[in-house]
Amino acid sequence: MSSILIKTATIVNEGTQTVADVLVKNGFIERIDSTIDMRADEEINAEGLHLLPGAIDDQVHFREPGLTYKADIYTESRAAVAGGITSFMEMPNTVPNTLTQTLLEEKYQIASQQSMANYSFFMGASNDNLDEVLRTNAADVCGVKVFMGSSTGNMLVDNPGTLEKLFAQSPMLIATHCEDEATIKANLAQYKEKLGDEITIEYHPIIRSAEACYLSSSMAVELAKKHGTRLHILHISTEKETHLFDNATPLKDKRITAEACVHHLWFTDADYATKGNLIKWNPAVKTATDREGILKAVLDGRIDVIATDHAPHTSEEKAQPYLQAPSGGPLVQHALPALLELYKRGKISLEQIAEKTAHNVATCFRIEKRGFIREGYWADLALVNLDAPWTVSKNNILYKCGWSPFEGDTFNSSVVSTIVSGHLAWHNGRFHKAFAGERLKFNPQ
Repeated sequence: MSSILIKTATIVNEGTQTVADVLVKNGFIERIDSTIDMRADEEINAEGLHLLPGAIDDQVHFREPGLTYKADIYTESRAAVAGGITSFMEMPNTVPNTLTQTLLEEKYQIASQQSMANYSFFMGASNDNLDEVLRTNAADVCGVKVFMGSSTGNMLVDNPGTLEKLFAQSPMLIATHCEDEATIKANLAQYKEKLGDEITIEYHPIIRSAEACYLSSSMAVELAKKHGTRLHILHISTEKETHLFDNATPLKDKRITAEACVHHLWFTDADYATKGNLIKWNPAVKTATDREGILKAVLDGRIDVIATDHAPHTSEEKAQPYLQAPSGGPLVQHALPALLELYKRGKISLEQIAEKTAHNVATCFRIEKRGFIREGYWADLALVNLDAPWTVSKNNILYKCGWSPFEGDTFNSSVVSTIVSGHLAWHNGRFHKAFAGERLKFNPQ
């Protein structure tokens, strides 16, 4: 394997910024020092640039198998790497749903041949596959995904007995999508009675309401406390939900953790007027008060990680009327630049970005030797230029679906280089390594 010497980088890691050299060899960070005078196969002058631990995205939908007309593991991992994301955890609502160990392993086989980023895949839970879920190996699978809200295929887990058993018996982290289905159905029926098929996107956060989110999230927290479950609640979208979580307990000791997504930190319901279905997500983008409350919880430690919930659909699908248009959008290429833009606006520090996108994800999921810039750890690194503006356009969007909710926006920071498991995968606007990704490993105890 090749060696890489990064010279004079401003390293953002574990709450500090330090100017130093970093030597990468045989996939790992071999040495960090003020000056390293050694020859390497590749030398990168990083003077004036910031070196962050590569982001670990704990929630993506890369659509393979079954939905590859709009995304696949190769195209989306490629876009992620260009955006400084070096590892991802992918969700089980593909086609077929990942509800058996055989189907789970088939996804790993695809990624081993196609992924530019490091990878892991969630095992999916349904109302009737508990035995399969309990067979999952916690050392090489990131967790179990439970949809406590509507999803693709047979993945809505709404049987109270099944939920009780999952929370009681799963030795692994359970990641939940929390929206109360009964509340959503009642809200939708009410608006259909009023408006028929003329419901528009502005009603999305009212139908998929704050109440629906809180009812489901609070239920998940109650179950986790009852059974001592490792629970991770995904994409918190309301200020009210943030008060379910604790910032007094050190993360390594927390049993209940939470995630915020970039779109809930960026958009509000005022943006539906211009963005329309492009920002239709589940849970819905809600009010400015919710956005500010989520950011506050990220900063004070009640919300532990930031992710994307990258979930692409085609432009044609998104152009359908509100009731037919699917929820979700592409984000992995633009998530880190958007967070760096929030830094530029004084909303979050660089140290907090590194913490929420890398350190805390590695700690929460107990990932082996990743998420930090430390000697002896895998070299997953993102080198960024904080003063290199660029505008998101069709010409530079790398998602297979070909669009972005950020299209037309200008970011002031760029990802210069991305190193994945010691391989230089992205550098100065070009891909350098086709398939650099490694399977993530975990310390379940």
